[in-house]
Amino acid sequence: MTTTNAPSLEGQVLFFKRPEPLHPKTHAKLGIKTTPYPFSFMKDANVVPIMASEFAQAAAHYPLIFTNDGKGMLAVMGVRQGENLFMDANGTPDPDVYLPAFARRYPFVFAANPQGNDFLVCVDREAPMVGENPDVAFFDEKGEATEFTKNAIEFLGDFERQRRTTEAFCDMVREAGILETKQVTWQPQNPDGSLAEVQLIAEYQGVSEDKLKALPDAKLLELSKNGAIGAVYAHMVSLMQWNKLVNMTIRRAMVDQQPEVDLNFSRAN
Repeated sequence: MTTTNAPSLEGQVLFFKRPEPLHPKTHAKLGIKTTPYPFSFMKDANVVPIMASEFAQAAAHYPLIFTNDGKGMLAVMGVRQGENLFMDANGTPDPDVYLPAFARRYPFVFAANPQGNDFLVCVDREAPMVGENPDVAFFDEKGEATEFTKNAIEFLGDFERQRRTTEAFCDMVREAGILETKQVTWQPQNPDGSLAEVQLIAEYQGVSEDKLKALPDAKLLELSKNGAIGAVYAHMVSLMQWNKLVNMTIRRAMVDQQPEVDLNFSRAN
């Protein structure tokens, strides 16, 4: 999926600083080097895009919400901007928590080819694990993609298929009219033991249980046959993780001496 003449790349992709179309001439000496913190790019991300096929695994760890426009899904990894509760100070993810494919594909990504209808395989040239004298090269002496690169391209292909499936899932949910604005609140306790004023932690888009129950049987059957109903239930179950995230935030804030909790999903989409 590389091209003879590497075209320029337009647009921006989350986490990618300088994506370039992967090319045997431009990147002949490059590959992947061992780095102690390969996922440190996620350290400041409190939301990460997630695919519908991942809901079952991810729902046990963090809330899965719809973007503000209802066209995509996000895994919520923190309730404060710039804070990922599932990463340590060095940028190492919790090994017991599911890591979305959106992050695992890094430093590779598909991009639309401005010169055609196919996709370009791109690599983030500024990724810390990309460089010369690599442990694993992108190309061999003949300029052919190595087995590592072929596997990465195959992963990107699977991801692209899942991305389209997720878009279709979101379309079905929006068309069914079962989304609503939901809120997460927290009521702290005063030093004297009395309850303080309730604080709004987050507003987000999620499936309404009442609207789901009110759907006609024919519509429920349609969602079931299309495979959407299972993802809907996984999404709804995942919302139980909000309490865990709020408690984790409070504990970290006490350590950091930053008691205020501020979450804004206006830029989530």
